[in-house]
Amino acid sequence: MPRWPSRLLLACLLVLLMGACGSTPDPSTIPAGFVQRSLEFEGRSLRYAVFVPAHAPGARLPVVLFLHGSGERGDDGDAQTRAGLGPYLRRHADSFPALAVMPQVGKGEEWMGDNARMALAVLDAASAEFGGDPDRTYATGMSMGGYGTWEVALAAPRRFAALVPVCGGVRAPRPERPTLRVTGVADLPDPYTTLATRLRHVPAWLFHGALDDVVRPDDDRRLHAAAQAVGADFRYTEYPEGNHNAWDATYASQAMWDWLFAQRRPEETR
Repeated sequence: MPRWPSRLLLACLLVLLMGACGSTPDPSTIPAGFVQRSLEFEGRSLRYAVFVPAHAPGARLPVVLFLHGSGERGDDGDAQTRAGLGPYLRRHADSFPALAVMPQVGKGEEWMGDNARMALAVLDAASAEFGGDPDRTYATGMSMGGYGTWEVALAAPRRFAALVPVCGGVRAPRPERPTLRVTGVADLPDPYTTLATRLRHVPAWLFHGALDDVVRPDDDRRLHAAAQAVGADFRYTEYPEGNHNAWDATYASQAMWDWLFAQRRPEETR
């Protein structure tokens, strides 16, 4: 009997097997909005959320790493999408032009040490899956996540094109919360100058409410002054009538987004 039918059958089987192995979804086929993902990280299974924008197939996307505040801690993979950046994204799902990657820390934990490395691992996984642009990757966070923004930037100083910490700080804001600080610099005699010097090459825009009684604006004021002294490109906006919730106004600011997406990681830091 001729052998070509068996060869044809083998070729068809190979095509089917190759199709079955392609488990990574094409980002262009996923509707705009939030998707849930999980990552195995150092023996833990971590749930996180990714906002996928409406975009042209094949385009490399800007990426925003968002770090939540204390109230969104847990392990459901969803609470971190319900305050801060998430509500803004739901209102602008058809027009927001970037991926937003949202990891989550457990109850009672901070964005430091292992959790900072976890956030970077989640960022890498989501960027690889959805076609993120490494030269247009940004970090932002609110309150505890504002501290975390500095934490991840110091852990990976060549990773980000720009930073937007909102109502964050450097040192612990009050005695009953001693673990809320930027490790590696908070205990130094002048943590502000040290932080600004180490991240002098990364543009940052800090936001804070002048009336904030949860995380007072003193740290951000000192950090901005230190940045000016060492020549770091750190902007600072303080809302005169704002209390702790500086995030709604910040994420609603088109000027902030225009500035952020205009930033590119310089060639010398790649």
